[in-house]
Formats: sequence, structure tokens, C-alpha cells
Amino acid sequence: MGFIFAHIVFYLTLFIFGSYLLLGLFSAIALRKYLRKNSYVNYNSLVLSPLSPKISIIAPAFNESKTIIDNIRTLLSLYYNNYEVILVNDGSTDDTFDLVRDAYDLIRVNYYFDYRIPCERIRGVYRSKNPSYNRLTVIDKVNGGKADSLNAGINICQSSLFISIDADSIIESDSILKLVKPFLEEKDKKVIGSGGVIRIVNSCEVERGHIREIHVPHKLLPRLQVLEYTRAFLLGRMAWSHLDGLMLISGAMGIFDRDIVIKAGGYSIKTVGEDMELVLRMRRYMADHDQDYEVSYIPDPLCWTEVPSDIKSLRKQRTRWTRGLVESLWTHKNMFFNGKYGRLGVLGYPYWFFFEWMAPLIAFSGFAYTIYLIIINSLNWPFYLLLFIFVYTFAVCLSTWAVLFEEITFHKYKRKRDVLKLLTVALVEPFIYPIHTYFAIRGNFEALRRKKGWEKAERNGFDKKKKPRTKMPEPEPELN
Repeated sequence: MGFIFAHIVFYLTLFIFGSYLLLGLFSAIALRKYLRKNSYVNYNSLVLSPLSPKISIIAPAFNESKTIIDNIRTLLSLYYNNYEVILVNDGSTDDTFDLVRDAYDLIRVNYYFDYRIPCERIRGVYRSKNPSYNRLTVIDKVNGGKADSLNAGINICQSSLFISIDADSIIESDSILKLVKPFLEEKDKKVIGSGGVIRIVNSCEVERGHIREIHVPHKLLPRLQVLEYTRAFLLGRMAWSHLDGLMLISGAMGIFDRDIVIKAGGYSIKTVGEDMELVLRMRRYMADHDQDYEVSYIPDPLCWTEVPSDIKSLRKQRTRWTRGLVESLWTHKNMFFNGKYGRLGVLGYPYWFFFEWMAPLIAFSGFAYTIYLIIINSLNWPFYLLLFIFVYTFAVCLSTWAVLFEEITFHKYKRKRDVLKLLTVALVEPFIYPIHTYFAIRGNFEALRRKKGWEKAERNGFDKKKKPRTKMPEPEPELN
């Protein structure tokens, strides 16, 4: 029995690693093509063009008092001519709304809108008395969760395109220019959504909502997540975008066609993985109506977010991700190996089913059975030692490959010691994998129990030395 199990583990490992190598290869091809193509792009022409489409940025906020003023300041100073910011206060129980109201001198206004997508009751719409902040609209509503808040923002906005972001994220100043570009290019297919790279802001120097200096996180957990995010965005999603199998645009920042989102039914409030579920439902809608479409991906770092820095917060986040994955896969199970949905049904969905959902379950079973073989003294130690060396070496090489991709493309970490820190963490990360397996198993049990709710993780804020401002900040310059 142990001999058969060893062969199963061996061939399964080869299959998984072969898949990762192929994804890395496709990512390299797609990334090289993107960089070559965009080296000739003049983004200033988009800023100055009166034909640039109006874009609404929708930012749900629930108890974000530590960072909300800095985040709004960043959103109001983005490098784009025709956009608005819609902040949705989702029934915060702290002083988030009071801080925003006082800082931006808000007053309640009469605002006509239609509940085209169901959402909790909107208690009021607020605008600033100061003309310098005419881009800002604040919605105060009954608490309903992030998905419900995004639906409220979609009901309010009038733009053909909208960007959904997390209110606790910091956006690069030229992010809108890069996100909107796929929608402006002449293509045979209709672009319905686009996403970009999310980076980690922990330990970076942030001043007035802008990143002044980028550092690798000081703590181990956030530093491990830098590697994880780099692999996921530069190796994983870049490849799936190239293969037309992308089924996730990060909830931290993504741009969507408002009309298609409304026709697809908006964000689902029945899942904690609303970002993945929406992309799947939009793609199903387009395929069911025989419309050619594309979900685009931008490999540029567009958004910076704070990640959990302690085990408890990381557990809350990862179990929630697993629940969202299970709920989304189950809701759209008809796509599984369904050629009607193209490469998404044949490649994308099965990959997420086997590699993202099943892989941790199989790994856990393998850990348990290995322990059993040790107890009964039936483990083939030479084989498992060679397998361990093989797996460990491949994992380190994959992480090193991701760091290399970052360095030869966008090179955000300027100091050599930061790069060395990431490479050092790559040597440690494989030993941390069982923790993620545990989180995935726990998330599956929570999904079986149909647990609801986000279990919001604690945030430290971007600047611990400064308290949130309650006075009107200096007006940001308007683009001409």
C-alpha cells in the first residue's frame, strides 16, 4: 500500500510542477509582449483627451477610520481627467463617516437614482460644499457588506465604466490610465473587465496617502505574502489572461463594464468571494448570449494594500478566501469541462478546481497518511527524502523566478538588501506551507457549515505616528 501511495504522490507532484512550469512560460511570453507593446504608449494623451471615458471609482468603507482620510486624498489626486470618487459608508460603527464629513465639509444633497441592483437602504447622499472636492460623492447606507456596498455605488454612478477598490488601499497615480487602456483599444472582442497587480504596503513609508519609499515588510508573515502575491500576479494571472482563462479580478482594484455588470445581476451578497463570483457570472452571461468578450489583465503594479501581520488575522483572511472559492465553484459548477465557455470551462475552471481547491485537501491527506506510515514503520525514507529535496528545490526556484520577474520588469524594490531578504524568505517559505493547508481545510469546514460573514481582520494603518486628520486637508490640484 505504501508503495502505491508513493507512486501516486510522485506522479501527482510531477503533474503539479509541470503545470506551474507551463504557467511560468506563458507568463514570460505574455509579459514580454506587454512590455514591448506598452513601451510606445503615451499615457499623457489619455489624460488630455476630451474623449477619455468618464470613470466612477467605488470605494466601500466599513470602520476604516485609521486610513480613510489618506485614502480619499489619494483617490482625489489620481492622474486622470474625467472621473469621480464614490465612497460608500457601509453603516460603520466607528467614526469613519464623521471623519469624512468633517474633513471634506459634506452636506446632504438630493440625488436621483434607481435601485437597478438590489442593495440595503441608502440613507443619504453627500457632497462637499468646497468646489475643490466636486469629484467626491459619499453614500451613507445601512450595513450590508462589501458586495452590497458596491451594488449601491453602481446604482448611484452614471459612468459606463467603474472601478471597484478597497477603501484601505493606496492606488498608484497613473493606475486609471493603465486600467482603462484595454477598453479603448480597437478589438474584435468587447472588454468587460480588467485587473492589475496588487502589492503589499506593510512597512512602506506613506505620507498623506502616497507611498514615499518602498520597503520589504519588516515582519515575517507580510514578507512571506510579498512572495506569494508576486507569484500569483506575475506568474499565475498573467498566464491565465494570456490563455483566456482568467476567472478572478482582485477585489482590491478592478475596472468593469457597468452595463454588463448590471445585466449579470451585480455583485452577489450570498458569497464572501464576490470578486471571483462576479467575473464568473459576467463571463457566463457573455457566453450564454453568444457575445465575444475579453477579460484583460495589466501586469503593472497599480494598487498597494495592507496584509495581515499576525496569524489570527491571516487565518481570518485565508479561510474567507477558501469559503469564497468553494461558493463560487459550486455556484458555477456547470462550467466544469464545459466547452461552451471556451478555455475558461476547459482549462481555467478545472485548474482552480484541482489546484486551488483540491490540492490543499490532497496535501492534508498526504500529510496524514505519511504520519500513519511513520507510526507503523512502513515509510520509504530514501524515497521521501529525495521527494522532499525535489519539492523544496522546485518551490525555492519558483519563488526565485517570481522575484526575477519583478526585478527585470518593474523593479519596485530599489535596495539590494530588500531583494536579498525576499530570496532569503524563499528558502523558509516551503516550511510554512502546512499552515496554509490548515487554513484551507478550516475554510472548507466553514463552507460546509455555510458560515457567513467576513471576520474582518485588524488593520494597523499606514502611519502609526499620525492620528487621522479631522480638519479640512489642503485642496488637491485639478487637472486641466
